[in-house]
Amino acid sequence: MTRTTRRGLAAAGLAALAAPRVARAQAGFPNRPITMTIPFAPGGPTDIVGRLLAESMSREIGQPVVVENSTGAGGTLGAQRVATARPDGYSILLHHIGMGVIPTMYRRLAYDPVNGFEPLGLVTEVPMTLVGRKELPAANLAELVAFMKAQGDRFNLADAGIGSSSALCGALLANAIGARPTVIPFRGTGPAMQEILGGRVDLLCDQTTQTTEYIRSGAVRVFATPSRARIATLPDIPTTAEAGLPGFEVTVWHGLYAPRGTPAPVCARLTQSLQAALRDPRIVQRFTEIGTAPVPQEDATAEAHRRFWMADIARWKPVIEATNAYAD
Repeated sequence: MTRTTRRGLAAAGLAALAAPRVARAQAGFPNRPITMTIPFAPGGPTDIVGRLLAESMSREIGQPVVVENSTGAGGTLGAQRVATARPDGYSILLHHIGMGVIPTMYRRLAYDPVNGFEPLGLVTEVPMTLVGRKELPAANLAELVAFMKAQGDRFNLADAGIGSSSALCGALLANAIGARPTVIPFRGTGPAMQEILGGRVDLLCDQTTQTTEYIRSGAVRVFATPSRARIATLPDIPTTAEAGLPGFEVTVWHGLYAPRGTPAPVCARLTQSLQAALRDPRIVQRFTEIGTAPVPQEDATAEAHRRFWMADIARWKPVIEATNAYAD
């Protein structure tokens, strides 16, 4: 018997011995806490969605799903943390529409923004709202557009930094109306909203998960929602098309991911827990209260998530290339 043959047989023997241990580990998944990384600031709209989801998944899966915020670089730092984590199911990522933008917007990353992940399922699609400080001298979207154009760079537009949903929405708005406001980035839309409430910043385009309570209380001035239809929980807000700006539509989807190479049975168990969480009446109620809803069960699957994700990358690629809006 040759040395090569002996080595091959030894390797096969080790693999055979290891296979039952791997299978047992997967069958017993999870047997310790799972970390859900949210690549945005605490208190922001994606953080709100993630914490509600983590709480419900914890009850269903039988282990704590612990949220950790890893902010910076438009959500890429937190994404990299999960993409490079051990693919065992104990590190997952809750991200938003940025996953459709990052592959084009960031040309030099330390991880693969597409092939570094296993999509587990979509979570929710959140409407956006255009809200401003209460003292803003505009009563509707038409007056806001006129004021933005007249003010030029004296008009302040807040966002959560390059690659964030608020930045994408704000940039599309400015391009749509031909305005050139001064963009003020924050480390999350939570801090940005505080500046709106304090009257120090003019406008913010943000998800209903954060803006709903301030709209209902009258703490901010709301102008429109860049959605195809009015928001069921905020029916008095016109769509941008109704308010005179057709073609300007932005909604923010959220999805759950595991590192590439996570075993299929582990991914399936995580998807099962996600689907159960989205059926949880407490999740449905809380999502409704903040102006959104869980996706249908058929969209909370790996296959549907991947199709949707790839289509969104294709949608944003020409937009980013046309505007030369690269982050690096």
